[in-house]
Amino acid sequence: MADTLTQEQIDALLNQALSGEVIQRTEEPERNIKEYDFRSPKKFTKEKVRSIETIFESYARLLSSYLTGLLRLYCKVTLISIEEQRYFEYNNALPDYVIMGLLDLGIEEKNIEEFTTILQLSNSLTYMLIDRLLGGSGTSTELDRDFTELETSVMSKVVNDMAKFLKEPWKNYLNLEPVVTTLETNSRVISTVGYDETMIIVALEVTVNDNKSIISVCIPALNLDEIMQKYVTKSNKIARKNTDLTRELERKETIMNTLNQTSLTLTAVLSETQLQMSDVLHLQVNDIIPLDKNISGNVVLRVGDATWFDGKLGILNNKKAVKIENVYRRIEV
Repeated sequence: MADTLTQEQIDALLNQALSGEVIQRTEEPERNIKEYDFRSPKKFTKEKVRSIETIFESYARLLSSYLTGLLRLYCKVTLISIEEQRYFEYNNALPDYVIMGLLDLGIEEKNIEEFTTILQLSNSLTYMLIDRLLGGSGTSTELDRDFTELETSVMSKVVNDMAKFLKEPWKNYLNLEPVVTTLETNSRVISTVGYDETMIIVALEVTVNDNKSIISVCIPALNLDEIMQKYVTKSNKIARKNTDLTRELERKETIMNTLNQTSLTLTAVLSETQLQMSDVLHLQVNDIIPLDKNISGNVVLRVGDATWFDGKLGILNNKKAVKIENVYRRIEV
């Protein structure tokens, strides 16, 4: 709530207005306002986004090794963003001619519907790959033209290899056998994805010779959400459960190690009897107390107040000792 003006402040403002002075207004600090589209609400929680990040960070490392070996140049691939967009927004941002591989992920689960995943390479990366693989130095260029049959053939092998690397990062959640069903060079003719469908766009930045390019993976949000709910979330729960079990075992081991260093009183009891207090008070040296147990009988070993073992009383190295013969399963307290 705004502060209430005092009468003096009100009079000062009226005087400034009557005198023609400019009244200065205090500008409110700008607030960061994030736009939200209620027509296409976000489907993915932070937990699910973190799972996707883990998968594609692993995929980026695999691509780094692959491109470095393929081009014989140091290549670095990093995950830069994961966004939800309508397909038409994603498609409108692409040039007319671009390499796009339409993938069938090869999910064998019957309760998961088939869907198309798009693997797209920016033209700067595409022409750099073609130049390097055909014997050039790997110059990065931007050309606005359709691709020749030779260029398409070269890129078909590269895109197929990139698609296969998706199997490894997903193996902890479900089994994939990704294959490229179609290699498109015109971004406007793809009809396997709904124009208004919500997609998850994963952007990977490729750095080669200080030149930066983009590889994007476009997955239908509805299908990916189904996979996340059934498999990724379940896998994360199992991983957390295993972590909890490991911590519980470590906790038990710590307790046992501590108990192993604890000192306990061990008592050997041949027999027990009861005496009157008057008899106890008149006991003298060489008096004999009769017991109801034979001298050759087993003595009972107690740990604290609990009976644990029994055995034979004897001598070892000129010291009294007990040879344990029985271990009591039921501890008497």
